[in-house]
Amino acid sequence: MSDHPSTLAHHFDDLEQQRAASSLGMWLFLVTEIMFFGGLFCGYTVYRWMYPGAFAASSHELDIWLGAFNTAVLLGSSLTMALGVYSAQMGRRKALIAFLLLTMLLGSVFLGIKYVEYGHKFHEHLVPGAHFEFAGPFEREAQIFFSFYFAMTGMHALHMVIGLGLLTALVVMALRGSFSREYYTPVDMIGLYWHFVDIVWIFLFPLLYLIDRHK
Repeated sequence: MSDHPSTLAHHFDDLEQQRAASSLGMWLFLVTEIMFFGGLFCGYTVYRWMYPGAFAASSHELDIWLGAFNTAVLLGSSLTMALGVYSAQMGRRKALIAFLLLTMLLGSVFLGIKYVEYGHKFHEHLVPGAHFEFAGPFEREAQIFFSFYFAMTGMHALHMVIGLGLLTALVVMALRGSFSREYYTPVDMIGLYWHFVDIVWIFLFPLLYLIDRHK
């Protein structure tokens, strides 16, 4: 029992088996997340097919430059997260902490910009409900677009907030010296989660912001 690592759960034979089981569990979880967001994407696709003109007009009310900047921010956070995982694999604690903090900073910037965007939509009365206002012939259909906009980006933002909480836990664990070359599974798994959230935005940005922008 003296050779049993403190980071190894009693029902696993070794750390590699534990890591493989954790990886399988995370991928299964991400599959359920794909099905969840897939339902939103399918609903959006159906209504966009039904009301192409209204969805195009509604999309032009979104700030493409803020959306593009946020896309670049999330791509940068994927890079810093990947570097954090690599640092954990190499046993570089200070680098791991630095890259985790950078990832959190970029994630916070993304949420801050999204907060500004939401504020603009409230100010412009583009939030679906009794006070919704949309110039032109597509007011009813525009409410459908903005319902999807807030549902999809809101759920994505919620996943970002959860991700920031998980990254905070990783920083605390790293400060306590919980990770090593042999054990970095939590960093690897949360890295997968963070990359998934970033990929979701890569689909959301063109679907919501780039409709008929060539016109």
